[in-house]
Amino acid sequence: MMNLYFDRTLAEKYTSRSQMARVLTETWAKANMYCPRCGYPQLTRFQNNCKVADFFCNECKNEYELKSRNGDIGHKIMDGAYDTFVQRITSANNPDFFVMSYDLSELRVNNLWVVPKYFFTPSIVEKRKKLSSEARRAGWIGCNILFDEVPEQGKIYVVRNGVPVNVDDVVESVKKSSQLETANLDARGWLLDTLNCVNKISKEVFSLKEIYQFENELKARHPENKNIQAKIRQQLQILRDKGCLEFLERGVYRKKALH
Repeated sequence: MMNLYFDRTLAEKYTSRSQMARVLTETWAKANMYCPRCGYPQLTRFQNNCKVADFFCNECKNEYELKSRNGDIGHKIMDGAYDTFVQRITSANNPDFFVMSYDLSELRVNNLWVVPKYFFTPSIVEKRKKLSSEARRAGWIGCNILFDEVPEQGKIYVVRNGVPVNVDDVVESVKKSSQLETANLDARGWLLDTLNCVNKISKEVFSLKEIYQFENELKARHPENKNIQAKIRQQLQILRDKGCLEFLERGVYRKKALH
């Protein structure tokens, strides 16, 4: 049974809220989290300051990194060095991510998502301003993860509004989402950008004319492509083949839920 409350005795040892939050959330994950890939009941923690990830599964060897915030996650999540983060998410062994919102006053988890690695692209990483020459780390450039830019299909609830989701349902949702896995970064970027546009259409059934309304948005993201509408049609076919869309008739599609 997943316990959503943090260990209060740990909180008493820290005066720094950031240090307290890191210890509380990581200790909670080690004690309560299972592997969303294979369902193995416990994760193992990497040694402190590991640059690769925070946890791994002894069974399937998948790796996970934990990002957390007190209160609502909001539009973006602050992370570390920009170059390091982009290098990590574009590497061959990039981790899946846990994204946690918690209540520090109540010392409990509110929401927790697992975001599989194939939903991350450099375009959802925002470069922050370079630190000034007067700063202790002058010239350092941090980054933000634009959580809003992760397609809904990639935000799989583990805890939703203070209620844990059934383990088997989580594992099944992650498995279904793997239909969208694409190793090539350029292909992944196009697929996820198109999927986000589809998600912005409020109707279940939509037409090519409606998805073409996002042409300028996609052109701004992919300026090297000179035939955006043809690329959109290609991506819709791929999304259909991957189970996200159903083709109804010429130029008409229906959305299909992955989880």
